[in-house]
Amino acid sequence: MAVRAVIASSSPSAAFPATFHRKLHICPSSLNPSFPVRSTNLRFHQASSRQVRVYGSTITLDPLAKVLHNNSEEAGYFACPICYEPLIRKGPPGFNLPAIYRSGFKCQKCNKTFSSKDVFLDLTVTSGMKEFNEIKPVRTELFRSPLVSFLYERGWRQNFNRSGFPGPEEEFNMAQEYFEPVAGGLLVDVSCGSGLFSRKFAKSGSYSAVIALDFSENMLRQCYEFSKKDESLSNTNFALVRADVSRLPFASSSVDAVHAGAALHCWPSPSNAVAEISRVLRSGGVFVGTTFLSTRLNSPFSNGLLRPLGQFVSQTNSSYNFFKEKEIEDLCKSCGLINYSSKVQQAFIMFSAQKP
Repeated sequence: MAVRAVIASSSPSAAFPATFHRKLHICPSSLNPSFPVRSTNLRFHQASSRQVRVYGSTITLDPLAKVLHNNSEEAGYFACPICYEPLIRKGPPGFNLPAIYRSGFKCQKCNKTFSSKDVFLDLTVTSGMKEFNEIKPVRTELFRSPLVSFLYERGWRQNFNRSGFPGPEEEFNMAQEYFEPVAGGLLVDVSCGSGLFSRKFAKSGSYSAVIALDFSENMLRQCYEFSKKDESLSNTNFALVRADVSRLPFASSSVDAVHAGAALHCWPSPSNAVAEISRVLRSGGVFVGTTFLSTRLNSPFSNGLLRPLGQFVSQTNSSYNFFKEKEIEDLCKSCGLINYSSKVQQAFIMFSAQKP
């Protein structure tokens, strides 16, 4: 089966040359051999330079595909966070740190452009704004601090052990077990922080690509600093992206796995975030998260009739949102996820749910 692309032209602008405005409608997926090729209801698989093998079927890339690949203009993983249309990319081929950050992205529907900022790709709605500045709740803004970002893997995260967190290695192994059904697919590590688990997922070789995603610019810079010291990540399909977990820059049903480590309690709106995660997960996709359960110590108003008061207090003083296990399960199910399961140790919980 030959893979062909149809080019639809649109008028050029001063900021973007005419070649940037050619949109690729590709079947079954991106023609760039560095990007995984997707077939209906099949997992992502790495493509070779000439042929793509998907569960025993061979797809040959014709000469037109090679020409388009050489132009380095393609549709990839990312979508516009405003209208969720696929972003058109122009730049060097590949899905690695240098290639992504030397590329430009544009949404042809809303005409918004996105580019790299420092060492990460900024795919927030506010990307490129000069006047407007949106401030998040204190529990979110805290992790944008350079000091907190620097300390996160240098003592901050280690203190989680006191609440029952088993430690990064054990947490990673537990998550890998949950992600076994989607091995070989695209994994997005939302609220990745300094990339403690993103880097582990990327180095595991279990996924076609890993995207480390966070709202904090300084956390992403820390992730980059750690990553560039690890040579094993240099040729890995690994990218750093700034985005809002409540407005994920991916098309619906396009992601195989989503991980959110110690994040749920920090999100401004956990319900919006989990709904977004459910939207981007493909059928059979898996969501795995960890957080602190609500206890009398961290949530004095966590029981019975005092629960609404506790929620009011947490909103007025911008403290963290802690939940009981049943609340987390209810949230996942209400967002359309099934097969909920969890593992609890003291105040630590790892939970998993799946897209039908």
